Amino acid sequence: MVLWVFGYGSLIWNPGFDFDEKLIGYIKDYKRVFDLACIDHRGTPEHPARTCTLEQSPGAICWGAAYWVRGGPEKEKLAMEYLQRRECEYDSKILVDFYSWMQETDTFEPVLTGVLVFTSTPDKVSNRYYLGPAPLEEMAKQIATASGPCGNNLEYLFKLEKAMHDIEHEEEFVIDLANAVRKQLDLPKEVKALLKPVVSRVPMKSQSQAHVFPLFNVYLHHERRQAKSWSQLTTLW
Repeated sequence: MVLWVFGYGSLIWNPGFDFDEKLIGYIKDYKRVFDLACIDHRGTPEHPARTCTLEQSPGAICWGAAYWVRGGPEKEKLAMEYLQRRECEYDSKILVDFYSWMQETDTFEPVLTGVLVFTSTPDKVSNRYYLGPAPLEEMAKQIATASGPCGNNLEYLFKLEKAMHDIEHEEEFVIDLANAVRKQLDLPKEVKALLKPVVSRVPMKSQSQAHVFPLFNVYLHHERRQAKSWSQLTTLW
C-alpha cells in the first residue's frame, strides 16, 4: 500500500506529518480559490478566515506538492488521522492524477495516479464552510482582519505566496490577493515596507514550460504506480 497526498495550501510549506518523499508538480482541471471558511485555525465562527480550496475548471492546472507516506499501515493511519483533524473543514476527498515534467521522455504524462486531495463541496446549503467567491477587495478585507488560535489569516496568504515562489511557480491570483491585503493594512508606511511582496511579478509558466522542482528526485518506481488502489484505505476515511 502506498499513500500519496497532494497539498495546495499550507501543506506545501507545513505538511505536519511524517512523510518519505516530496514532489513538486500539478493536477489538471482544478484551480486554487479562497472560498473556504476556517473557523478554528486562522479564524473564528464570528469572523472566519478565508483559506484555499479547489474549484473545477477545465484546462486549468494547480501547482503544489505531493507527499509519499510509506512504511506500513500504521504509519499511513497516523498520517490520515492527522490530516482528518487538520483538514476537518474540507468535506470531500478525491483521487487525482499528478503531473510533472518528464525529462526522459520530453513529454507530459501523469507520474502518479490515485493521489488523495482534500477539497470541498461548492454548495452553501450542504457545506457550512463554503463561503463562495467574492470581489478581490472584499476578500482582502476579510483576510486582513481574521485571526484564530493558529495565527492570522494574512500570514497564511503571505506564506502561500512565498511557497509558490519557492517552488518556482508563482500564481497571479495569489499575488494579486496578497497585494490587495497589503493595501488594507492600517500600518505606518515604514512597517508596510517590511510587508512588500516576497515575489516579483513574472510571466506565469505555461504548461509547456513546467518542470519538476530540481531538489527532488523524479525517478519512477513500480511502487508509485500502486497508488492507483485505495480500497484498503477507505476504512480510514
